[in-house]
This record gives sequence, structure tokens and C-alpha cells, in this order.
Amino acid sequence: MAPPELGKEFPDFSVQTSQGAMKFHEYINGSWAILFSHPADFTPVCTTELGMVAKMAPQFAKRGVKLAALSCNDVDSHKGWIPDILSQQMIKGDDLPYPIIADPDRELAIQLGMLDPDEKNAAGLPMACRAVFIIGPDKKLKLSLLYPATT
Repeated sequence: MAPPELGKEFPDFSVQTSQGAMKFHEYINGSWAILFSHPADFTPVCTTELGMVAKMAPQFAKRGVKLAALSCNDVDSHKGWIPDILSQQMIKGDDLPYPIIADPDRELAIQLGMLDPDEKNAAGLPMACRAVFIIGPDKKLKLSLLYPATT
């Protein structure tokens, strides 16, 4: 399957997340959406970035924007990481205001063209790029940013 293209419908997918099962098109349900990815759980930069998005979530919610993150780890890893994210940003509560998509086999990262062929993890697998996709209420891709995991 080809990566998403600007102006075309963003792929629908069913996944497990830190907040349960998700069907992406049902989740965004006519809203603007931001899907952003990170190379791995528990890394300092990713922890900071997800925490800052959590702090800004009320501003996105005011504008009707749904948020979702993706990391190439499993749900248990995400759930173990969330307290670190909240603590690092001094956010009260026990969950993020958005789900983290589990993609331990990198199936979704491959489908969305989010792997960095030059950067490998400890197991020798391509790392997920940092990616940002902005999807419109019409489910069409409006903006796509991809940058290396090491940036």
C-alpha cells in the first residue's frame, strides 16, 4: 500500500491504543485530526514532546481537533510510559488526553511510510520517523511532515 498522499483520503485502520481499540475514521468522526509519531517509548525527547502535546490538548479540543500519537511499542509499554510523560510535564491525572497507538510490528508505520531506512533500533529494525499528519474533517490529508528519528 502506498503512503498517504496530500489531498487524498487518509487510510482508515483498526488498532489497539493506550485507551482501547480504535478505528481511526470513527475516532476522528468529521473533526480535524493530528496523528503524530515517535521512534520509541521512554526516550527523553519523545517524553517531552508527548507531554507538551498533552499540555496543549485543551487548545486543540477548543478547535475541535482530535489527537492521536503512534509509537512502535505495545500497549503495555505505552501504559508504563504515560506516568513518566505526565510526571515530566507536571500534569495531574493518570492518562493522557489522547491515545497512543500501539504498533510493535511496525505494520502501520510501514503503511503510512513512516520508517527511516537509515536509522535502526537495537534489534536492527528501521526506526519510525517523527511524523505529523494533519487530516481534515473530510478525512483527506492536508499536511504531512516526516523527519528522521535522530533529529
